Amino acid sequence: MPLVILAVGIALLLLLMLVFKLNGFISLVLVAVVVGLLQGLPFISGDSDDVTVMSSIVDGVGGQVDDLILILGFGAMLGVLMADMGAANRLATTLIRGFGVQRAQLAIIIVAFLVGVVLFWETAWIILIPIVFAVARQEKLSIMWLAMPLAIALSSMHSFLPPHPGPTAVAGIYEASIGKTLLFGLIIALPVGLVVALVWPRLGFVRNVTATAPEGLVSEKEFTDETMPGFGVSLGITALPVLLIAGSAVFELGLGEDHIITRVFAAIGDAPVALLIGLLAAICYFALVRRVPMDTLMGSCSSSIKSIAMIIFIIGAGGAFKQVLQAGGISDYIIGLTGGWDVSPIILAWAIAALMRIALGSASVAVVAAAGIAQPLVAAGAVSPELMVLATACGSVIASHLNDPGFWMFKEFLGLSVKDTLKVRTTYTTVLAVLGLAGCLLLSLFIHA
Repeated sequence: MPLVILAVGIALLLLLMLVFKLNGFISLVLVAVVVGLLQGLPFISGDSDDVTVMSSIVDGVGGQVDDLILILGFGAMLGVLMADMGAANRLATTLIRGFGVQRAQLAIIIVAFLVGVVLFWETAWIILIPIVFAVARQEKLSIMWLAMPLAIALSSMHSFLPPHPGPTAVAGIYEASIGKTLLFGLIIALPVGLVVALVWPRLGFVRNVTATAPEGLVSEKEFTDETMPGFGVSLGITALPVLLIAGSAVFELGLGEDHIITRVFAAIGDAPVALLIGLLAAICYFALVRRVPMDTLMGSCSSSIKSIAMIIFIIGAGGAFKQVLQAGGISDYIIGLTGGWDVSPIILAWAIAALMRIALGSASVAVVAAAGIAQPLVAAGAVSPELMVLATACGSVIASHLNDPGFWMFKEFLGLSVKDTLKVRTTYTTVLAVLGLAGCLLLSLFIHA
């Protein structure tokens, strides 16, 4: 019955958005209410401790936007500011000159791999998508031609590798080595991400999809070499948040979380703080060195917030939908359904994570729930704990769809319809998950507990 209710909810969401053309934010909240009621949750209750439809929606929105609103806000401000001041164009020009227009995708993939190792998908997407828009506009390339490699390369890094939250949490449950997990993860993620990122944009059903940059999120200005900042400072300011977050992860792995240097970088390397530092560095440089009026700089910041306002609302509503599903007991139902399966530990962990991901949309919930079921198999020494981490993590990336807030971020930033987003994002995340499982099974032939 819970899976039937889930199917009804997804069908209703598709009906509201595809047939009645209702706004995504309104549709998600309405479907969250309907699904919550069908699961037996009361709409409201006199007892403040009761779990209700509305309390779940409120918790879901708050939990989803949480510090993400700071990441989106500061990230969009930094991205638009750098674009308006010509820094994104300078990076685009230098990348194209270095790699050539014919290899623009490879340039984007390499940057995404480097940034995606330490940045969450959402943060890295916010930082890099303006550069994609700038390159596409400057070289008159399709946005999808460059945006798909960016999204896929970032997804492969976020899904497989610590220090991202899912793999890191599972490594703790399985008592796996973070270093070995990172090493084995790179062995799988780099080739899988590279192949899918290069192949996917060339498929017919992807090439037929047209993306458009959200109004206000990419500069329409024309720049010359004299009006653009230098490559070094453009790269330095853009990379500053990445380096701060990377420093936090590297020092934690090398020195331990209690070391004073680790604690310092844990503070300044927190994603919202790192993005704020990068934004302040950009403002100081352009105001003091380039002598750009503060009103102009603040105008860029204001326009960026307008462009992401609806994106924030839709992502929050996606969190509400996810929370109602979780509060209604679908997590417990899936755990009970799969707990007695007699299959390979790697396949079991991957399958449970995949089912949880499809049902709830939350990769973090999926990996932790799957890890709780599969942990006794790891403790028994049946398989390498590091490979179990990777199998669980890659299962959680499968089939990003309507209950995944990342689905809506991808959709809104590229100006796609729900149908087209299902075609290009849901399919590529599924392929990444399946190829990741294949990579884990292959490595298991050589790596044992």
